[in-house]
Amino acid sequence: MAERSALKEISKESLGATIYDQLAQALVRGMLRPDQKVTIRGLAEMLGTSSTPVRDAIQRMLQDQVLEQRSPRDVRVPVLEVAQYLEISRIRIELEGMAAEQAARQAKAGDISRLKRIVAQTGEAMAGNRWIRAVEHNQRFHFALASMADMPVLLSILHRLWLRMGPLIAGYYESAREDLVGHHRKMIAACETHDGAAARAAMRADIEEPRKGIIAYINSFETGQPGKLPGKG
Repeated sequence: MAERSALKEISKESLGATIYDQLAQALVRGMLRPDQKVTIRGLAEMLGTSSTPVRDAIQRMLQDQVLEQRSPRDVRVPVLEVAQYLEISRIRIELEGMAAEQAARQAKAGDISRLKRIVAQTGEAMAGNRWIRAVEHNQRFHFALASMADMPVLLSILHRLWLRMGPLIAGYYESAREDLVGHHRKMIAACETHDGAAARAAMRADIEEPRKGIIAYINSFETGQPGKLPGKG
């Protein structure tokens, strides 16, 4: 009987970890947006599971400050403060720049083909006005490049940064409808020539260029018009 109870406990912990990972991926890929209210029932339906492991995953997310609780019945995806965004952006420039440089230096033909496929899929999604899909491909590109660098510790750190940044990046690009692939193509070109410095520079530009727009997007939540950007109608 004790053995059966232990197996049930292991199974419960395994399911809870799986649900946490699925919810983390939803945040990283921008499937959830800043200030979006999340409910146990809604997430359980989205993830196709019961409420108990979702409740446990939400509690872990609150402890990790990836979600925020505004009241007993109001849990939301945080809206980063401008200072938080700028700090994470600076960290991303250094870490993702390092990853891009290393990836370019050791890129193989198969790696480059994979990056080209992701960029093509991103472009198709943008052309079809499927911005939710486009920003998911954007995230895939950044993580594929980091994976090419063969730096697993760095990749783990980036995953935690994107837990905070994924909803913000996705929300901004869906509102602004700006190009997602220009600098990505430059990174691919740098990989083809094994030019690490050019790859790092392209990554820096990719992260820095939308800074003004993302700050305006963050500020739009304070004005009571979330997502409404100047000049975007």
